[in-house]
Amino acid sequence: MIEKKSLLFLAGFVWSIAGYNVLHIGCESYIGNISLKLITLSTIIFLFFKYMIFNKMVKKHTKRIIEYKSSKQWFWKFFDIKSFIIMAFMMSFGIIVRANNLASESFIAFFYTGLGFALLLSGLKFFYNYTKIRLISNI
Repeated sequence: MIEKKSLLFLAGFVWSIAGYNVLHIGCESYIGNISLKLITLSTIIFLFFKYMIFNKMVKKHTKRIIEYKSSKQWFWKFFDIKSFIIMAFMMSFGIIVRANNLASESFIAFFYTGLGFALLLSGLKFFYNYTKIRLISNI
């Protein structure tokens, strides 16, 4: 078991690593495919995931973690079951799409770059929340 506030650090680590890996795949796919259209699409995907999905999830998970009554929690509690299912689905779907060439390189470029950057920044937000809570409170 770990301190509950450390769950925020763990979430930041997991989200940041996942975001970096997805972003890296997207950036590699941009080689030979770069265009204003794809950059615009990456920006749209980024804005959608960052502000419509991930910001809400970071707030929800941060609130849930802070509200745990016990100061010690199992390390896997940085996510709830629904989030683990979503993560497993997204990873499986991404692997299947890439392994079976179900999407073009240009699609991988704009979608993975936008998604990965949003995920990476959300991971950094968990680190920020961890640092903020650690500095201003004794939860």
